[in-house]
Amino acid sequence: MTPVTSGVRGLRVRNRVLPGVAAAAVCIGGVSGTANAAEPVSDPQARQWYLDAMHVDEIWKRSTGAGITVAVVDGGVNPSTSSLKGQVLPGKDFSGVEGDETDDMDGHGTSMAELIAGTGKGGGLQGLAPGAKIIPYRVADRVAEKRYGKVNTEGLAQAVQAAAGSDAQIINVSMGSEYVDDDLLEAIKGARAKGKLVFASNGNEAKKGNKPSYPAYYRETVAVAATNSEGRVADFSTHSDRTDIAAPGADMPGWCDGSLTQYCIRQGTSASSALASATAALIWSKHPDWTGNQVLRVMFESAGRGENWKPGSISKYVGHGVVRPNAHLTRGLGKPGDPDVSPDTGERVGGKPAAATPKPSEGSAEKPESGSPSDKPALAGSTGTAQTADAGDSDTGYLIGGAVAAVALLGGAGLFVARRRRNT
Repeated sequence: MTPVTSGVRGLRVRNRVLPGVAAAAVCIGGVSGTANAAEPVSDPQARQWYLDAMHVDEIWKRSTGAGITVAVVDGGVNPSTSSLKGQVLPGKDFSGVEGDETDDMDGHGTSMAELIAGTGKGGGLQGLAPGAKIIPYRVADRVAEKRYGKVNTEGLAQAVQAAAGSDAQIINVSMGSEYVDDDLLEAIKGARAKGKLVFASNGNEAKKGNKPSYPAYYRETVAVAATNSEGRVADFSTHSDRTDIAAPGADMPGWCDGSLTQYCIRQGTSASSALASATAALIWSKHPDWTGNQVLRVMFESAGRGENWKPGSISKYVGHGVVRPNAHLTRGLGKPGDPDVSPDTGERVGGKPAAATPKPSEGSAEKPESGSPSDKPALAGSTGTAQTADAGDSDTGYLIGGAVAAVALLGGAGLFVARRRRNT
C-alpha cells in the first residue's frame, strides 16, 4: 500500500499585527495530518479515480476547456513535464527568490497545473480540462523561506493582482491562511470586478480546530471543499458557512517534490480547488459569451446534491454541492441567469456596466446561511443522490458510477490563528 503524504506547506506573510496575535507567529504554517515517507506511484493516471466518476469521455466530446486560460498562483509551474508541454504560457515570479515562475521548488504548483490542464502524455497526470492553458504566478512558500531566508511577503496579493490584469479568465489559489490580508482582499475584488472567477482551497483543518482559511473565507472567492474516493466528505476538509462548492481532494496523485521525478498520493483541498477551476474552464469554453457570473451560477445549479435538498439551502460541508461538469455539458442542467450579478454574493459585479451599482460589501460579510441537517449532496460525476448529515446524523448511501458509497460529514468549531499554508 502506498503511504499517503499529507502536507500543508507554509507561506510567508507580511508582519502586520493582529489583535491578540503576535506578528512573529505569522511566519510558517504547519503540517495537517500525519506525513508518511513518500513512495512512488508507478501509474498516476490509474489513481485519478474521479475522472471515470465524472464521465470525462462524454464531457470531452462537448468541451475540453479550449480557449480558456487559468492563472495558477502557486510555488511555480514547470512547463517541461510530459503532461504540460505546450500548455503553459509566460507568467511572472513574485517570490523574491532566485529563479522564475517556471522553477517549482516543491512540485505543488506543477501538480495543480496538471490536474487542471495536463494532457496525460508520457504517463503524466490527465487534466480535467486538457484544452485549457495555464499562466503561472510564483509566490514564496515555506520551502522558499527555508532555502533562501528572505522572501517577498507581499507576493500573494501581487500575484492575484497581476493575474487579474492578464488574459486568464480563472484564477486558482490552492493555498490559505488564517491571516487576514487587506491587500489580498482588494486584489481579489479587483479580479472579480474584471469578470474573473477566483477559486480558493477551503483548507485542511477540520480535525485541527476547523480554522477559517483565507482567501477562501473571503466572500468574493469561490471556496472549495474536498471529497474522497470512498464517496465521503474528506475528514480533513475545513467547513463553514463560507463553503461554496466541493470537488475531489483526497487520495490524489501529484508530484512528490520539486525534483519532479516521481508522483505520490496527496490529500488536500488544493486539488479540489484545481478541479473546480477546471470545471469552470470546461463550462466557459462551451459558452465563451457567458460572464463569470453565469459560469459560476451553472456550476452551483448543476452541482451534485440530493433529492431532498431544500431549495436555496447551502451546506457548510459542500456548499451548493459537488462539481459535476457532465451534468451541464451532457444534460444541460443549470441556467446562466443574470450576467451581471454574482450568484455567490448577490452583488452586481464582473458583468456589464450598470447605471447603479450597489456598494461592495466588506470581506468579512457573511455568506448565505448553511443548509439544514437534511441536506443531501452527491459526489462528483454522480447521476444519483447522496444522503448526507450534518454533525450528529447517521450516514446513508448513494450511487456514483454504479458504486455504492457513504457520506460522512464532520462537525467542528472554528478558531482564528495567524498562519499561512498550502492546502495540500
